[in-house]
Amino acid sequence: MSCSAGSSYTLIPRQKSRRSSRRSCDTLGRDSQALSALGYFQTLPLEIFQMVLNYLSVKDISVLSMVSKTISSHLINYISTSSGTRRLLLQDFHKPELPGRKEGASVLEHYKSLGLLLKRCTLLLPTRDRLKYVHKVLSEVSCFKLNGCASPLHCLGLQCYGVFLQILTAGWDELECHRVFNFLWELSNLARKVQTVVSSKPGSARKLELRIRLYCRSVLLSPWRHRSDSAFWLTRILKPWPMVNQARLLYIIFGPVSSRDGHVVWQKMIEGPTDETSLKGLADAIKLLYGTEAREWTADDVISLVDELSVVPQEWLMENNARLLLLSGNSICFTFMASKAVNGRAVELARLMVFMALVCEKDLYCMDWAVKMMQKVCKVFSTPWERNNFLQCLENTFAHMLMDMLQAVLAGEHDEEDSSFLNLFHLVNAQANFHKEILYMAMRNNSST
Repeated sequence: MSCSAGSSYTLIPRQKSRRSSRRSCDTLGRDSQALSALGYFQTLPLEIFQMVLNYLSVKDISVLSMVSKTISSHLINYISTSSGTRRLLLQDFHKPELPGRKEGASVLEHYKSLGLLLKRCTLLLPTRDRLKYVHKVLSEVSCFKLNGCASPLHCLGLQCYGVFLQILTAGWDELECHRVFNFLWELSNLARKVQTVVSSKPGSARKLELRIRLYCRSVLLSPWRHRSDSAFWLTRILKPWPMVNQARLLYIIFGPVSSRDGHVVWQKMIEGPTDETSLKGLADAIKLLYGTEAREWTADDVISLVDELSVVPQEWLMENNARLLLLSGNSICFTFMASKAVNGRAVELARLMVFMALVCEKDLYCMDWAVKMMQKVCKVFSTPWERNNFLQCLENTFAHMLMDMLQAVLAGEHDEEDSSFLNLFHLVNAQANFHKEILYMAMRNNSST
């Protein structure tokens, strides 16, 4: 028994030894995990670790953030420090190159790298928390705000903010991008500001129009590489508003501006014929909304938008309407004209067709394009009478416009550029070349039969 008792007595300490060794192993395991998470940085004080970061490029720091969750949390703390803020939030947006930077490096490239760094550091956070953290980091940069810069036309701040957001949100799904837009919309109070400019008299809030234009173009629209992304953001900007306000907002964002002060020129489409440069932005936006990338827009939506746009702020000259449609591409041009044919608006359609021929002549487009468009539109009419009535209206419009221009020339209505005589010259050539292409087409059809 004594041996049994002794035997049992000697077993108890051995069991305790196993437990204590297990506890010590667990402690060593946790220490080794922490050591492996930080590597050799485990031996450095936090201040020294942050000093080391000052010798790394922003791209290198973003790579380092992917090593472990522990290092990522250390980097998040570093970004929030005063030294990290000074290092990372460059704010000299009014010079093409920053002093002390490598030759050819730009502030835009810096904010692309910063976007990647914050994207990786916040990878495990929910979207809302990521946005709150990013806003906290960037909130002190005044040039990132809609009204933050005193000289917005000469500032790269909004462009830097745009490329930063583009890198940060690249690869996010549509629901997350909705949250990003809503966050920015509320943060910049854009809803109230847009309401002000679309409901006021055009040009009465010129500075606000300019700032909305710059913010939408630089932050929300310009940075995107893919048309589907641009279509998504443009849709978010326009869709909350009625069609008449959509047209006004589209003109503010993409319409012509003064080369002197950057303000929107509201009378450009009303006072006289304009050039392609003034219409290119609007045409590109219309093509974007009409394309397959803009899933929330139907053809009828885009046609209605173009109709509303042509009376912003008052009815445009028909030549400017025709030039906008030409720049918008074949599909939207035909759809717009076909809608007039279907709705029995033959006189309007004929007048638009004549001005398209005039624009082709002035801007050196091939006149056979206008003739082929006319031929395609003629097939939309349901009866021969409707088609013949349109062709008659077309010839009458040519005749009336020629007589009006000739009368202006004979009345001596000349200006410095002698535009009345020049317009008559272009219209005569347009009519001649238009009918020449029709004769060519008729002769080809006859020879083929």
